[in-house]
Amino acid sequence: MPPVGAISLTPPLELFTLLLLPACPRALVLLVSLPPSTPPTSAARLLVPPFVRRPPPPPMAHNYSSTQQSNPFATPQPSPHPYGSTNPNFNDSTGLVAPLQAHSKKRFSRWVLIGIPVLIAIILAAVLGGVLGSRAHHNSSVSSNAAAQPTGAAASAQEQIGLFATGTDSLYMLPLYPSTTNTAAFTTPTFEPQASGLSWPTDSWTPPSPPSPTQVRPDRPRLIAPSYKWQALPELIQHEPYMKYWNDSIFANATVYYNEPVVAYYYDSGNGILDIARQIKMRIKAFSYVYRMTNDTKWSERAFLELQNAAGNGTNSFGPDTSERWNPTHFLDTAEMSAAFAIAYDWMYDAWNSTEKEQIMWTMIEYGLTAGVVGYTNSNGLYYGWWTDEVQGNWNCVCNSGLTMGALAILDDDPTGTAAQLLGYTIPNAILNCAEAVSSDGTWQETPNYWYFGVTGHAEMASSLVTATGSDFDLLSTNPGFQYTGLFHMHVTGPGTMFEWGDSGVQTYSTTANPMLFYGDQYNHPEYMLFQRDQHDAASDPWSMFWYNPAVSGAFWDGMPLDGFFNNHTDGWGSMRSSWTDEDALFIAMKAGTLQGHQTHNDLDCGDFVLDALGTRWIGELGDENYLDPGYFSNDTQDSERWLYYRKRTEGQNTILVNRANQLVTAQPTIDYGTDNVTQGSSTVFTPPGNSTAFFTADLASAYENVTSFHRGIRMLNGRRQVLLQDDITTNTPFMWRVHTNASVTVDSDGQGATLQIGNEKVLLQVLSPANGYNITTQTPAARLDTDPPLPPGGEDLPNTGVTVIMINFEPGTYSLQVLFSPQWAEMAANEYVTPPSVPVTSWTLTSHNS
Repeated sequence: MPPVGAISLTPPLELFTLLLLPACPRALVLLVSLPPSTPPTSAARLLVPPFVRRPPPPPMAHNYSSTQQSNPFATPQPSPHPYGSTNPNFNDSTGLVAPLQAHSKKRFSRWVLIGIPVLIAIILAAVLGGVLGSRAHHNSSVSSNAAAQPTGAAASAQEQIGLFATGTDSLYMLPLYPSTTNTAAFTTPTFEPQASGLSWPTDSWTPPSPPSPTQVRPDRPRLIAPSYKWQALPELIQHEPYMKYWNDSIFANATVYYNEPVVAYYYDSGNGILDIARQIKMRIKAFSYVYRMTNDTKWSERAFLELQNAAGNGTNSFGPDTSERWNPTHFLDTAEMSAAFAIAYDWMYDAWNSTEKEQIMWTMIEYGLTAGVVGYTNSNGLYYGWWTDEVQGNWNCVCNSGLTMGALAILDDDPTGTAAQLLGYTIPNAILNCAEAVSSDGTWQETPNYWYFGVTGHAEMASSLVTATGSDFDLLSTNPGFQYTGLFHMHVTGPGTMFEWGDSGVQTYSTTANPMLFYGDQYNHPEYMLFQRDQHDAASDPWSMFWYNPAVSGAFWDGMPLDGFFNNHTDGWGSMRSSWTDEDALFIAMKAGTLQGHQTHNDLDCGDFVLDALGTRWIGELGDENYLDPGYFSNDTQDSERWLYYRKRTEGQNTILVNRANQLVTAQPTIDYGTDNVTQGSSTVFTPPGNSTAFFTADLASAYENVTSFHRGIRMLNGRRQVLLQDDITTNTPFMWRVHTNASVTVDSDGQGATLQIGNEKVLLQVLSPANGYNITTQTPAARLDTDPPLPPGGEDLPNTGVTVIMINFEPGTYSLQVLFSPQWAEMAANEYVTPPSVPVTSWTLTSHNS
C-alpha cells in the first residue's frame, strides 16, 4: 500500500582535490578546470586466451570473519550464513559490504562531524556532480534531428532559468535553492512534452510478442541506452540544461580517469575486491559514454587497458590465476565486475575487433557468468550463491543485476550457452527476492543507505531487460510497493542529510540515487525525477543521460506534502518538515518498526529520532561500527554479539533506555500519526500556516522488559517552528532519556533544561514535565556504560569523537516526560515561542495542542 498521510555520498578517494575553504558550513563547490588529456601508450591487447575450463577450486569458501586473515589465497574455511541463518554451508561476513579501509583501520561515523563548521576536502566538481551553475558544453561529433525541438513558454522559461538549484551545500551535499518565485518554471510536476518542449523520439524496434529474455534487439547498444537515444542526445544536450550539465560532468570525469593509472588490485579481508570492482565499473561507464559521443578510439583504448588489467593480463597482477580471480566467494565483487565488462562489450561493440570481442566475452564468462551458474547450482559445494536463497536485500539485487547485464551483453555471441542458461536463473530469482526488498509502503527493509545499493542493482537490471528484450518480466510490477520507494527516499532525506538509521554501507562509487530518474519515468512520478536531478550525485553517472525523461517539467516541491508516514509493520516511521527548499528548515523523523528482518543491518532503536534546524543536524545517528568486528553480523537474535557494540545497542540511539538494557528483538510496535496535509506551493519561499502541525506516535511497550506501558510521540508546534517530544511511561526499574548531538551542551543552572550550540546557532531543550524527580547529565564523547557486558574478544567500539550524549535520568515510576525543543530563529521574538498543554500521547490529535 502507498505511504499513508501526506503523501551521502562518498566519492572515490583517488579523485579528491583539496581546496582550502573558509570554516563555513555552506561553502559552495566550485568548478575546477581539468588539464587536456593525452592518449595512453599502446599496450598488448590480451585478456585471456580462448576459453579453457580451469581445474575445480578448493572445496571450501573463504572465511572473511577472521580479522587476521589478509591473504586472499589462504585455505578457506566454512562458516555460518552472514544474516544469521543456521545453515552451516553459508559464508560468514561474505554477505556484508565492508569499509574501504584495510581491516586494521577503524571506520568513523559520517554523522560524528555533521553540524560542525570545519575545513573540508572538496571533490573535483565534475566528479562529484556538485556544481550547479556551469553552463559550458562539449561539442559532440554525433548529430541528429531525432529529438523534439523545444517549444512553448514553459520550455523557454526552463531553458532560461537553467538548473533550478544554485549550488550544493558542502557540508551535507544537498542542493541549495534560490529564494524566488518563478511561476513559469516552478509548476506542477508533469511529463507533458508540450510543457517542457523536449522529448525522446520513439523507439523504432518492435519487441517480439510474447517477449523472451533470449530474444534481444538487433542493434547496439542493448543495455540501458539503445541507439535511438544516442542519436537524439546531441540535440537534447543543446536545449536541456540538466543534460547539458551532466554531459559536461561525465566528460570531465572520463578525463580524470583517463590520466590515472589503471585501478590497482587490492584485497580487503572483509570486503574482498568490491571497492575496486565498483571503481572499474565507474570508469568503464564514463569511457564508454565519451567514446560513443565522440567516436574517438582513444577512449575505447583506455577502457581496454582497464579491462586487460582486471583480466589479470596487465602489467600488474590482479588476483589469483584461477577461476576465482573476481572473488566469487564475495559475489558482489564478481557481479560488479561482470557489469563493467558487459557495459564495455555492449556500449563499445563497434570499437572492438573480433579478437577483442572474444577476449572480453571469454573473460566475462570465465570469471563472472560461469561463477554465477555455479552459484545457482552449487555444483562445486562452495555456496557462492547463498544470496539466492530468500535474501531480500541489496545483495540479491546487485548480484542478479550484474549477471543479467553480462548475459544480455553477450547473448547471441556466446557459443557456450552460459548467458542464456543464466537468464533462466537470475530473472525469476530477482522477482522473488530483489523485488521484495521494499515494504508495501516503499521503505527499503535494510536501511536508508542500503537503499542506494539495492535500487541501483534493481534499476540496472530492469532497465537492461526493458531495452534489450522489451520487457521487465514483472520485475517492476510484482511488488506494488516499489512504485513508492521514491517517496521513501524523498521523505527520509532532511536538510541535514538522511535519517540514517542502522548501518550505512561503504564507498558508493558507481552507486547513486539515479534510479529515482528511472522509477520516475517507469511509475509516472515526475516528482522523483525532479527531486533527483538537483542532487549532487546525478551528474556523475552516465545512467542519468538515459533514465532522465526530458519531457519532465515543473518543481518537485510544488504540491509536495511536507509530511510522509510509512506504516508497514516492519519499518513503521514518519518524517515532518517546514519546507522542502529551505536549507534552514525544521525537520524531524522518528521510527518504530520491528527489530528483526533487516538483513542484520539494523540497530535496537525503537523510538529513535533525528532533528534538523537552522541549517544543521542537532540530534543524529552514529552509523556503523567496524564491519570486521567479531560477531558484528552474527545474527539478530537477542543474545547476538552485534548488540554488544555501542552504536548498535539501545543506549547508542536517541530513545529511552530502561534498566540499562537493550530493547527486545521481539518488539512489535504499533504507530499512529496525523497531518494537516499542508503542501508547499511553487515558490521556494514558503512559510507554513501558523496552526500547521503533524505528529507521529508509537506504542513501544513490547520493546522493553520491566515496562508496563510506554507511548512515545513527537510533533511539530507553533507553525512548525518548535518540537515536542513526549514519553508516557510506567516502569518498575530506572530509565534514561538519551539523545546524541554534535553541539556543545550547557545544562541550565536550575537543572530543567539545556542549551545546545553549534557555531552561532542555538537550540533550547526544556523539560516541561515532570517538575522534578530527575537529573540531566552529559557525557563527551558518547561511550558505553560501565555496566555493559564486555565486547567479544578482539572487538572494539569506534570512538564517537565530538559527540555528546544528553541523559535525563529517572527512578522507577509513572511519568509523562515532555521535552520541548526550541530552535532560536533569528526572526522570532522570545514572546512568539509557545509552551504546549499537557496531553496524553494516546489523546493526541491535530488540534489537541492548540492554545
